[in-house]
Amino acid sequence: MNGTSATGRRLPRSLRRGAAAVVPVALAATALTAAGAPAGAAEQPRKPSYPVGGVADGVRNFLLSPNAVTGVNDWSCKPSAEHPNPVVLVHGTGVNLGANWVTMGPTLANEGHCVYAFNYGMGSPFDFGGRVGGLTGIARSAGTMSAFVDKVLASTGAKKVSVVGHSQGGMMPNYYIKRLGGAQKVDRLVALAPTNHGTTLSGLTELGRALGVMGLVNGAFDHLNLQGLKDQEEGSDFQKALFADGDTVPGVRYTVIATKNDRVSTPYSQGFLKGDNVRNIVVQDQCPKNPVGHVGLFTDGPTTQDVVNALGADKPDFKPACGDYGLPF
Repeated sequence: MNGTSATGRRLPRSLRRGAAAVVPVALAATALTAAGAPAGAAEQPRKPSYPVGGVADGVRNFLLSPNAVTGVNDWSCKPSAEHPNPVVLVHGTGVNLGANWVTMGPTLANEGHCVYAFNYGMGSPFDFGGRVGGLTGIARSAGTMSAFVDKVLASTGAKKVSVVGHSQGGMMPNYYIKRLGGAQKVDRLVALAPTNHGTTLSGLTELGRALGVMGLVNGAFDHLNLQGLKDQEEGSDFQKALFADGDTVPGVRYTVIATKNDRVSTPYSQGFLKGDNVRNIVVQDQCPKNPVGHVGLFTDGPTTQDVVNALGADKPDFKPACGDYGLPF
């Protein structure tokens, strides 16, 4: 700058002095930006911003997008130093990944996690064209999980995954961890209302036994390839064998999140685990007015915050903000 305007006229002295003061500052700012000061600031990765879905999105995905959900299964994703373990989501009985993870999937992706999910337990006459999962035998479903985890690890280069499961999806990974070598590949298991130790289904299994009809019911489950339902019954051979040697294995951190209003996985405390590195949470202990039921946990605000904490800072005294509650059933 030589003190003249674009028309060639010489600028007033006051403007020349102002320009002389501004130019060094601008040059310094440019130099700092080019140098990336402070060091590394320009290299911070930008977190994604996926839209987080709700109940209506879950219903729509159940019908129209059973195999895909926003923010999930990006096979180009590479774990960060902050979140080195990719997250594998495991849906519950009677649904699919597209429906179950409309809230949790994009939320965790927005937190910077690499997030993956798969469908399992299909193949019965009642899977509604691949939309209703978790129906076939749990041991077989755990085999599906094992192959999927291996695929995730190979794609991301990670050594371990963290797992988040809902209902059967919170219980079935225990079989993978305890019986299929998953203990070496899972860092954390976060289970929402899991059917650990079986469910009475609000007393229906107890009534069936009292009436002497459970043999007939279970025979029908076997005939219709619905062993996944039989395996989740309280007192089933599957449950007895799975937990006969204890609830947990060394090296895995467990979080169980339950609701007192559960009418599916009952009694709700049945899902709790005993052992080292276990945290059992009741959402009403955190937010007494939370009406959320078993199904509603998939969009429940406090539950989602608890999951984010369990996969991140993992603070034992974490208290979620109360509000944005899930469905009361």
